[in-house]
Amino acid sequence: MSENRTHSDYLQRAAMYDTLSQFYKYSNPELHMQFYLKHMKYINKAFNTMRIQAQQMQTEANIRILNTSPDAPNLDIYVNGKRVARDLPFKEASQVLAFKPGKYHVDIYPAGNMVNSVLNKKITIEPGQSYTWAIIDSVKKMRLLVYLNQPEVPMNEAKVRFIHLSPDTHALDMAVKDRDVIFPKVAYKQATEYLALSPMTVDLEAREAGTKNVILPMPNSQFKANEVYTIALVGLSKGSPELQAIVIKE
Repeated sequence: MSENRTHSDYLQRAAMYDTLSQFYKYSNPELHMQFYLKHMKYINKAFNTMRIQAQQMQTEANIRILNTSPDAPNLDIYVNGKRVARDLPFKEASQVLAFKPGKYHVDIYPAGNMVNSVLNKKITIEPGQSYTWAIIDSVKKMRLLVYLNQPEVPMNEAKVRFIHLSPDTHALDMAVKDRDVIFPKVAYKQATEYLALSPMTVDLEAREAGTKNVILPMPNSQFKANEVYTIALVGLSKGSPELQAIVIKE
């Protein structure tokens, strides 16, 4: 019998041998013991498999790649020579990628063109962490920034943070519309702390820091229970693509 089985497979085998063991419990003690020992064998295999899977889940890191370069073409992202994101457009995020901890080499190319890379970077991934890799700035000055996510959230609450990724926009105050500032003076490339809040729909706005001048309204921002949100401000205040907010669920 193949040993390449899942936790569920082992439990099914264990249940079968437990049934046989019980069947022979009084009529044939020798067979009862034989099947009982097989039952225990597969119980142990099931729990060992579950333990190994839990350890693997704990050691892997989750990564999402976000393209905020305002003048870049769609991008292909390679990690250690393997393409992990294809044709990634501006203001879009990749699917969540799982990586084992260690040191990695990241290469970014215009989509479909592996001749001339637009960015090369070495990144260290720590076990069990969750990251957002943000591709920022124009193609000529392109950089890759690493932000640590906090995907845990208290039961029935929500969490939100803001990341300022608009290269021509000065520091911003993040505020509730016509009310108090939530995060003051958020500078370019800065990520705020997470704010825990009750589930709600609220009108937000980004203001020029220290003023009432609204740079970007964000009406009907919705935060659902048991969800964690990153709101990234991308694009340009002067030029195209225009300044906008994109919402990423962690």
